[in-house]
Amino acid sequence: MVLSFLAFLGLFVAIGISSMIKSRGTKQDYYLASSSVSPALVGLSAVATNNSGYMFIGVIGYTYATGLASIWLMLGWILGDFLASTFVHSRLRKATGKTLEVSYAGVLSNWQGSQFVRLQRLIALISLTFLIAYASAQLVAGSKALHVLFGWPSAAGAVMGAVMVALYCVAGGIRASIWTDVAQSIVMIVAMGVLLLVAVDSLGGVSGAIDRMREVEGFLDWFPQDLVLPGLAGGLIFAISWMFAGFSVIGQPHIMVRFMALSDSGRMRQARLWYYLWFIAFYAMATGVGMLSRIYLADTASFDAELALPTMALELLSPTLVGLLLAGIFAATMSTADSLVLSCSAAVTHDLLPHNIENTVLLKMVTILVTLGALVWALVNSQTVFSLVIMAWSGLASAFAPLLIVLCLGGRPGENASITAILIGLATALFWRYLGWQGAVYEGMAGMISGLLVLGLFRIFQRQSVGESLSAEGGA
Repeated sequence: MVLSFLAFLGLFVAIGISSMIKSRGTKQDYYLASSSVSPALVGLSAVATNNSGYMFIGVIGYTYATGLASIWLMLGWILGDFLASTFVHSRLRKATGKTLEVSYAGVLSNWQGSQFVRLQRLIALISLTFLIAYASAQLVAGSKALHVLFGWPSAAGAVMGAVMVALYCVAGGIRASIWTDVAQSIVMIVAMGVLLLVAVDSLGGVSGAIDRMREVEGFLDWFPQDLVLPGLAGGLIFAISWMFAGFSVIGQPHIMVRFMALSDSGRMRQARLWYYLWFIAFYAMATGVGMLSRIYLADTASFDAELALPTMALELLSPTLVGLLLAGIFAATMSTADSLVLSCSAAVTHDLLPHNIENTVLLKMVTILVTLGALVWALVNSQTVFSLVIMAWSGLASAFAPLLIVLCLGGRPGENASITAILIGLATALFWRYLGWQGAVYEGMAGMISGLLVLGLFRIFQRQSVGESLSAEGGA
């Protein structure tokens, strides 16, 4: 078990380090791979980054506790993600080529040809804060799996993951991240598929598994019990709110930078095809495994739901396959953690500092420091992986998605309007979570709607001001 696990980890590190042979030694290459990545690599890398330790640990834990109602999370998330991709991704790639910026914050703040410095630094600061929290969640996910399967100290997985991420990020930047993402995406889907097949077969097939699930009270209910409204109305709000969670992907710098690195904006449809085929297959299998885990691990009172996958693997799989599954979990955590670390590094060196850093040695030093920060956060963190990821995901989306939507639809908000929308959207999401309402309605939905309303109000006031000025000139 340990040998197969270490063999796969060694393979990932070797792939990442080998990307050095393609490195051009520039900042543009370090953060965007010189915008030369093929559609297949973009799609597989983006989906591996999206489907992180959150999927292996967080979603399966949520499904274990919730049951069939968790399917709305899957359907809403994928639908929202798809809707956003129909008009955002290609426009973002075109803007990247036009502005020649290497960071998400840089593209958004220079979209209209005017350099909004305050906006760029605000986006970078918010990104840095939430992405480090997000990266820490990935390291926590890996450490949980190692603790269950090998009995290692809970910090061991976090330290191992941080060291490996730092190694290949320093070696090849985002190209190393993308190359390893592709290898990791294959291991992730194979590992999940193997466990699903073995689990279903052990219960006598699909019908046998469903019969066992019916024995758990409320487990096959279509909607959870804690809805904001009773009945169908509450169910629809619940499902729609998770569609906003999927739509939130456009507010995630570490995922969108993959599409910014595409070789040609005209090939975006191919990249999206790779992305959604893998996404649908993997998420469906993860939901199935999460539901099956409740049958095998029925003691909900004393069990940490986020340990369902590794615990179930120990019961059903051979040592070699357990090693494969653990490698899949680690692959998931690293495929996201490396992306998060690089986005944080870009935020510091390209957006926050008064003078952009071009020296790649300094870029790599910042990358190491960011990785260390995420590791420290992971070691002191007390939140669940699911909770921490959703907080970071919704915060980033509430801050950035409304502005990006308006820009992609041809709007031209000013710097003050953009900053106000970001701050109010983020504050709304955080306040929603503080009130404890996120269980009934995803907080990012409230945050994004608030940001869009702010930009809409600014647009109305701007039109009124222009109309009054024209009237005054006509009267004169």
